[in-house]
Amino acid sequence: MNGTKGMKILATSLLAASAMMLAPASHAQSDKYKIFLSMSYIGNDWQAEATNMIKAMAKTPELRDKVDLEIQVAGADAQKQIQQINAMIQAGANAIVVYPISPTALNQVIKRACSKDIQVFAYDGEVTEPCAHNIHIDQKEAGVATAEWLVDQMGGKGNIVMITGVPGTSVDKLRTEGAKSVFAQHPEIKVVNESPGMWSQAVARTELTKIMAVRDWDDIDGLWMQVGCYTANAMQLEADRKPEDLLPCAGEGSNGGRIQMLPPDTQLEGASGAYAPLGAPRFSYASVPYSGALALKLAVEALDGKAVPQEVILPLPRITNETVKLCQNGTWKEMDDGCNVFMPAIVKNPGWFASIYSPETRNLGLEAALNGEPDQE
Repeated sequence: MNGTKGMKILATSLLAASAMMLAPASHAQSDKYKIFLSMSYIGNDWQAEATNMIKAMAKTPELRDKVDLEIQVAGADAQKQIQQINAMIQAGANAIVVYPISPTALNQVIKRACSKDIQVFAYDGEVTEPCAHNIHIDQKEAGVATAEWLVDQMGGKGNIVMITGVPGTSVDKLRTEGAKSVFAQHPEIKVVNESPGMWSQAVARTELTKIMAVRDWDDIDGLWMQVGCYTANAMQLEADRKPEDLLPCAGEGSNGGRIQMLPPDTQLEGASGAYAPLGAPRFSYASVPYSGALALKLAVEALDGKAVPQEVILPLPRITNETVKLCQNGTWKEMDDGCNVFMPAIVKNPGWFASIYSPETRNLGLEAALNGEPDQE
C-alpha cells in the first residue's frame, strides 16, 4: 500500500540519562501521566477525525492505565494557544501534544515547557523550537507531488484554481509553496484564482461558488485543492457536466473523493449522488489523521524513559486512479493488505479522511477514526 512502508526518521537526540528524569512525582502519585492535547482550528473533518484517533489511542490497552488526557481548543488564535499551554504547564502537565497554529509563535512557551521537563510533541503542523518533537508528513513534498501530477494531466498548460488551507500554519505554507514552485516552471500554466479553504469541504464550496460566479467551468483546466476535490466534482455535476468531463483535481484524501475515483461501473452499497464512483481523474494524498495518535504514543514512550526521535516524517499517501483500492468491510487485515477507500454505507460522511492506516498505530482503525474508540483487530 502506498504510504505504509514505515516511518523515515530524520533525527534522534534524546539521551537515556536525561530520559530517566522525565517522570515527575505527580505520576508516581496517580499512576497516570497528565497529558494535554492542545488543538487549534477545529472546523473541518480532518481535525475531528485526528482528535478521535488521539482519544482512541489513550484508551488502548497499552495506554489506558498510563494516560490522563485533557483536551483544550484554541481555535485559529496563536495567542490563546500560548495562554492555554502556559496554563497546562501550571497544571502540572507531563506532556503536551499540540496541533500548532503557527510554526514559530509558540516557541517561547514550548521552550518554557521543556525547561520543566515537559515533553512537547507537535503533530501535522511543525514548530521550530528545537526541544519539541515533530510528527508529520513532508508537507512541501505533498505540494510538489500534487502539482507535478496536475501539470502532467494538463499537458503543461492551462488555467488552475487553487484552494489552499488554514493561513498561518506551516502545513498550508509548505504545501502552497511546493505547488507554486512547480507551476512556476511551466510558463503556460496560469493560476487564475486562489482562495483559502480552511481544509473544509463546506468552505471550499463557498469559495468555489464565488469563483464560479464570474467564471465558467470551461475556463478552467485543472484544480489544486488542499481540501475540496470531492466538492468540486459535485459542483461540476450540479452544473450538468458529465462525469467523463470532470476536471483533473489534485487534493485531499477524503473518502468521498476516493470513491469518485473508482471506475463508474463499480457497484457500492450506500453510493448515491456525487458520493459514487465516477472515474474522476484524481491525485489523492493526505496529512494522515493518525499523526496525533502516534504523537501521543511517542510522548508516553518518552515519559517511560525510552529514546524517541525528535522528528518523524510519515509516509505520504499517493493514491491515483490506478492505485485506489476498495475496502469491502474496513477490517484491519484489509487495510494491512493495501485498501485505501471505504464503502459509503460504512463511512457516511464523504468528507471523512480515508488514510487512517499505520502499522505504528495498531488498534486504531475505523472505530477509532469514526468514534474515538480502539478497534479490535
